[in-house]
Amino acid sequence: MLFTDRNSPRWLVFFLDLLICTFSLILAYFLRFNFNLPDIVPQGLQVVIPVYIGVRGLTFLIGRTYQGIVRYTSLRDFFRILAAVTTGSAVLLVINLVSLFYFSGSFLIPMSVILIDLIAAAYLMTSLRLVVKFIYQQFARRLKSHREVLIFGSSEPAVLVKRALDLDQDNHYRILGFIENDRRKTGKKLEGIHIYDADDLPKLLKKWRVTDMIIASPSIAPSVKRNIIQQCLNRGVEVKTVPGIKSWLDFELRTQHLKNIRIEDLLEREPIILSNHRLGKVLKDKTILVTGAAGSIGGEIVRQLTRFPVGRILLVDRAETPLHGMEVELERMESMNEYTVALADITDPSRMEEIFSSYRPHFVVHAAAYKHVPMVESNPVEAVKNNILGTRILADLSMQYQAEKFIMISTDKAVNPTNVMGATKRVAELYTQSLNGLSSTSFIATRFGNVLGSNGSVIPRFREQIEKGGPVTVTHPGITRFFMTITEACQLVLEAGCMGNGGDIFVFDMGEQVSIVNLARNMIRLSGYEPDKDIQIRYIGLRPGEKMHEELFYPFENHLPTHHPKIMIAESKRMDPHVVNAYFDRMEQMVRKRDEGELIRLLREMVPTFKSSNPAYQVQESIH
Repeated sequence: MLFTDRNSPRWLVFFLDLLICTFSLILAYFLRFNFNLPDIVPQGLQVVIPVYIGVRGLTFLIGRTYQGIVRYTSLRDFFRILAAVTTGSAVLLVINLVSLFYFSGSFLIPMSVILIDLIAAAYLMTSLRLVVKFIYQQFARRLKSHREVLIFGSSEPAVLVKRALDLDQDNHYRILGFIENDRRKTGKKLEGIHIYDADDLPKLLKKWRVTDMIIASPSIAPSVKRNIIQQCLNRGVEVKTVPGIKSWLDFELRTQHLKNIRIEDLLEREPIILSNHRLGKVLKDKTILVTGAAGSIGGEIVRQLTRFPVGRILLVDRAETPLHGMEVELERMESMNEYTVALADITDPSRMEEIFSSYRPHFVVHAAAYKHVPMVESNPVEAVKNNILGTRILADLSMQYQAEKFIMISTDKAVNPTNVMGATKRVAELYTQSLNGLSSTSFIATRFGNVLGSNGSVIPRFREQIEKGGPVTVTHPGITRFFMTITEACQLVLEAGCMGNGGDIFVFDMGEQVSIVNLARNMIRLSGYEPDKDIQIRYIGLRPGEKMHEELFYPFENHLPTHHPKIMIAESKRMDPHVVNAYFDRMEQMVRKRDEGELIRLLREMVPTFKSSNPAYQVQESIH
């Protein structure tokens, strides 16, 4: 309803604006006549004031100048006032012209009075709001506890953060200083606040009771950012970042726009620079089949493919609900290439041949796999059927229907595997390598580590455990893992797929391995708790098939560089495809018989470095 608002009485603002404008009109008359009003003016005001108030009231209602919350007055409110006042003055000019030509033969209000009134009314209405805002801020700040803030950066975003903190009515921020790693700026002052050297941060955190660190430097290096975040977390300091300008309301930064640091920020690395032009040329007008398209990796590959001028994206998955979710997501995209969603199982040869014969894909990106180590360890028959025999079906069809490239997504667990999942992926690598050169299809494998935020990964599990109050479960205090973001992994998959000539295993630069217990501790701190005090960490022991540390290369593999600094080639001797197929035929028989022991033995023969850490399979190994 009109004039109803729980924050402020809008009718009061409306009538105060009319009162201010009436004063502004009278003031304009006095200024126009140098404070010596002719006798005719007071008499004329009896007609002028009702007309004036009517015009102003109508334009204020249309312009809704009363709508903004006075204590949050912003630039947008100023423009709204200016527009309403200008419109009202324009209406008064029209009334003047009507009076001149059709009624009295003279102006109702002197033109100069209308101009002076326009300036005075806009100024006084805006000033009233600013005065109220200032008074409210002063009283509100006295009632709020102080938050001691450091701002990293000294460029424009840092200044905008400082001003947003100054204008925040809900909290009382005290800015202790700016932190800067550019020594040309340190020692100076910015808006009256000292700029400190980044090397002094440990001393400053120890000297002051800092509650918040706001990172407002868009060009900060990931390594510097990680160091700052870690120092602050160790001191119990909350860390926030400034989001992109598109997320700012009315393009004006406010404190509620500041984002809390996520655990992904601690694992952030230098951004990947891709040759999008070259990728676009390679992918142009191609039909690309993506298996596992409803999963974490497959779904992100599909999203990235939509940025290129591909001919058709063919999404294949057997998980109905997630696949439907991907279809809905694609429907909502503004710009989208043609796509087809196929509910299918990669282990079903007839269904897969139906898809290949109908669409004849140029590229096949094989992301479908059973990947959860404990689950796969308990179901080796299904693992071999899906990860090995499913890969054979797809690879053979790729050759039969003359696909240009077959790109298989592997894992670091395929190197010196200690579990069934890693062994099956290593066998899939061996098979795709062996096929290269037998047809026009180039076979490529990509090998990388854990992906942040993927389905079933450690970060969502830790987050859920923290939300429930703990404990956070870690298998071993010394366990480490490689990590990269889903976006980064999928970018490198596409880059490697386009650069490969066939028979190569591309290995991604995963950076340093991350301590899982440190990851858990940082996630607890980021949630506002103290590890081992508010939230306990419980060690539950290594699960069957689990390794302490992952590897990216076999000792016998040569490390060859590529034109991309984050992608290397693992070069090794390829197996004879006839030998591999003979093993696969035996595996197929054992899958039908559901003979787990024989399948494990065959995996060991194909992958001699497969040393299972699962006690059940160690017993079988000693028997054989």
